[in-house]
Amino acid sequence: EIKDKINLTIKEASIYSNIGETTIRKLLSATACPFLLKVGNKQLIKRNEFEKYLNRLLYTSDAA
Repeated sequence: EIKDKINLTIKEASIYSNIGETTIRKLLSATACPFLLKVGNKQLIKRNEFEKYLNRLLYTSDAA
């Protein structure tokens, strides 16, 4: 199951978060992306860091 994995592919992260793959790729291309794990040419998403990032966005959006 996706929620049990430590690292996710872009497709898995898209399913997990309901965010489009293109949007996730844009986030990964940002400088010093906290949830990017590069293995050779492959880009993986650190699930824990990705969840923290999404939670920060959620709480920041609620405050506005």
